[in-house]
Amino acid sequence: MKNLNNTPVAPLPGSCFTRKTTRAIVLRGNDILMLYTKRYDDYTLPGGGVDEGETLEAALARELKEETGALSITGLTPFGRYEEYRPWYKPGHDNVHIISYCYVCEICGEFDAPAMEGYEHANGMKPVWINIDQAIAHNEAKLNDANNKGMSVLRELTLLKHISAQLVT
Repeated sequence: MKNLNNTPVAPLPGSCFTRKTTRAIVLRGNDILMLYTKRYDDYTLPGGGVDEGETLEAALARELKEETGALSITGLTPFGRYEEYRPWYKPGHDNVHIISYCYVCEICGEFDAPAMEGYEHANGMKPVWINIDQAIAHNEAKLNDANNKGMSVLRELTLLKHISAQLVT
């Protein structure tokens, strides 16, 4: 899978573990399905962690159902991989190495109500369709907001720019 990082990633000092995640790229013309998070006022691709023994594809389908209510996905195509290191907030490790596997897919049929986790509800996360250029502009502004930005905004901005350049006509 193609590396989507603009610059090489370097490990942080201290103990580290690896977390595999999946990210869904769902397009309708120039609109993209994103998750808006009120707490950080930013947009992220739907997706999340891969559970023990779960395939990347199964994790993507599960995360899409939980976060957007999508009941059926088709046309799953690998798009690329984004790697990052971040400080970790739980005991046992200082850092986490996150590997995000990104897939282009389509959603078939209707959406059910999302079944988000407690922290997602608490952060005010909701699925939205947004013009990809608007999402890029919004996240660019958030990247420069040192007072209120989520740790994922650089990843999401980088991914959105790749998606726009390679998939949006």
